[in-house]
Amino acid sequence: MKLLQRYILGELVRVFLLLVVVLTLMLVFVGMFQEATARGLGPAQIVQIMPFVVPSMLPFTIPATLLLSVCVVYGRISGDLEVIAAKSAGINAMQLLLPAFLLGTGLAIGSFGLLNYAIPWGVSNIERIVTQALEEIFFDVLATQHYFSNPNEGYTITVSDVKNRTLLNATIRYRRNHQQITVRAEAAKIRFDLAEKQILVQLKNVSGGGDGSDFSGEMKHSELRFPLEMELGRVVSRNLTLATLRREIIRAAIDQKRLATEKNIEATMMLFTGDIEELASGKISTLEKDIKRAAENELKYRAEIHNRFSMSASCWFFALLGGPFAMLQARRQFITSFIICFLPILVIYYPVMFLMINLCKTGTLSPWWAMWVPNLIIGVAGLLVLRKVVQH
Repeated sequence: MKLLQRYILGELVRVFLLLVVVLTLMLVFVGMFQEATARGLGPAQIVQIMPFVVPSMLPFTIPATLLLSVCVVYGRISGDLEVIAAKSAGINAMQLLLPAFLLGTGLAIGSFGLLNYAIPWGVSNIERIVTQALEEIFFDVLATQHYFSNPNEGYTITVSDVKNRTLLNATIRYRRNHQQITVRAEAAKIRFDLAEKQILVQLKNVSGGGDGSDFSGEMKHSELRFPLEMELGRVVSRNLTLATLRREIIRAAIDQKRLATEKNIEATMMLFTGDIEELASGKISTLEKDIKRAAENELKYRAEIHNRFSMSASCWFFALLGGPFAMLQARRQFITSFIICFLPILVIYYPVMFLMINLCKTGTLSPWWAMWVPNLIIGVAGLLVLRKVVQH
């Protein structure tokens, strides 16, 4: 690489690193404190979450920051007539833009790594910290108020005391199969299962009932399970690795075939037995909903895979548009060039991207080409601007 290209690349890297740190920290603090306020997390949990929030923000800040960096550097060197001097020395515009393309390529690869590895890693650690915070809140409430209620899941826990995370003289009321059940235990140990999103309650010396029978001594089912309410724990396609997405696609396809076979067998049996009313409702309707849900999951995961590649590659396309545009706008301030360049991206690129994602998730369009439409728009605009720069 020639000296001038190394100089431009060094300027791009310095400006990019400064801007990406500032912009990411701003977004991290805003997003993190909103999340912490909504979930009631304390300062200790906020500090613990911070290192894991940063990777999830970088894939969204990197393309815009690269565009701003390119506008700053190429706008400055063009405004200082360095571009004209280079062309007078026989150096064409493509050679001057090569550092921006190299940086865009490197950032595209880095963004894909963040999307595929860093974000799932960060989300899993955030889930762990939030779960620990929920567990601490849960035991603190029981220790101070001796009562905990979750009306959404329909269970309440009353205790006389809490020692070493063991509930003493616990009374648990919950609903199951439309029956109100009350269980009393001399002692109960509670464990939060993050993998299964459940609260596990292990009971000792149990008595109680609710389904017409009383029992005492060791309970038949000495372990109760309650759903763990944790929004971060939802299966979101963005939080899965590429390998996991592919496994989920295969699983969804298998589920569709299995459920379709079950539906056909059930329908055949109902027709054979003459149970026409059951054919129009009941289990057949449930199977149809499960088939639809599996098909939606498959489309969602396929769209996420292609969106991940497209979003990562947007760094290169932003460099293709921003560099030549900044050269043409040499007399303007770099902020003005950035706004003029970024505004169409904000108005056209991102709405088209979200539209393509929704259409791919519904199966209207195929994701292998539809997810690249936003980048194609930016690429065409960049080539038109690059043509003017090369000609003049």
